[in-house]
Amino acid sequence: MKLIDTNAELEESCQHLSSADVLTVDTEFIRENTYYPRLCLVQLASDDHVVAVDPLAKGIDLAPMLALLADPNILKVFHAGRQDMEIFFHLMEGDLPHPVFDTQIAAMVCGFGEQVSYERLVSALASASIDKSARFADWGRRPLPARQLDYALSDVTHLRTVYRALLEKLEGNGRRSWLGEEMAVLTDPATYQTAPEDAWRRLKQRHRDRRTTAVTKALAAWREREAQTRDLPRGRVLKDEQLYDIAAQKPQTVEALARTRGLSADYARGRFGKGILSTIAEAMAIPDEDLPSVARQKPAATVDSSLTDLLKVLLRLRCEEHGVASKLVASADEVERLARGEDDDLPALKGWRRELFGEDALALKEGRLALAINRSKVKVLELAE
Repeated sequence: MKLIDTNAELEESCQHLSSADVLTVDTEFIRENTYYPRLCLVQLASDDHVVAVDPLAKGIDLAPMLALLADPNILKVFHAGRQDMEIFFHLMEGDLPHPVFDTQIAAMVCGFGEQVSYERLVSALASASIDKSARFADWGRRPLPARQLDYALSDVTHLRTVYRALLEKLEGNGRRSWLGEEMAVLTDPATYQTAPEDAWRRLKQRHRDRRTTAVTKALAAWREREAQTRDLPRGRVLKDEQLYDIAAQKPQTVEALARTRGLSADYARGRFGKGILSTIAEAMAIPDEDLPSVARQKPAATVDSSLTDLLKVLLRLRCEEHGVASKLVASADEVERLARGEDDDLPALKGWRRELFGEDALALKEGRLALAINRSKVKVLELAE
């Protein structure tokens, strides 16, 4: 298979693919040394046409391919497509491929467990095997070896068979509607937007001091802007541990900043150092009354840990009975919130999740349901009121 690296070939292939109802899609990319993933290959397949597009080709215009991905009349099928969608979000300037179908998510409601691998689905549903030897190859080098290209194309050719098999299962068990919420998240631009002002939310460390919180927020926003502008990983601009230390110490001079563990004097004197000191100065100048508020932690509700454990057992039991990955129904944190009585806006208490687990979870909490052991198996018993 020849790599498509000219506009004429791409136009012709996209014209052919535009008549399809379903396209399988995959990408190969590199992002170890950049903030944004560097797209190296795009694979597309319909029932009768398979192509590999070279986005690194000189003068290539990807507009026909992006228009194809945005066509609302063509379903785009991915496996674990979140990172692929992130790439297209930036290429399509805020738009996204739609509608989409993710086979990893579909597999979670069809009894294949959590985060099932593509290789496992191909083996189970397409009776084929994937050559994994090219998985960690350098996708940025050219020319691409034929073995690598074959591997890349297998990701979309077998995916057609996997998609059809999963769709048949979903139509048979009536669960296709269960995927709506997850697919909506995949096609929501907010999923891929990273506003610098919100970057502090991904940080694990929290402070009780309002001034330190203000400096932390400001530094996180500064780092995010620098990483985006210079297309560098966040850690190449400033590591999390260093950000925490600087926010706590609030250095005012180059010499004080250079004493931060892992930072050199050259860094402190350079562009990043100047940016950090300027950011700290701005945060320190915020009037006390305008400092960000620090939410007081509510004392954790007193809950017998055994209740949480029982709810987890019930979740696992119901998910095993219905062949659904428990992670898709309720996370460990959501189970703990349910045990504490924090029922507001819990996905486990809505829609199909409530039918599968939520109703029984509430009944267990209220003493209307019990778990018992019968012949080494856990059983659910309804108790008389």
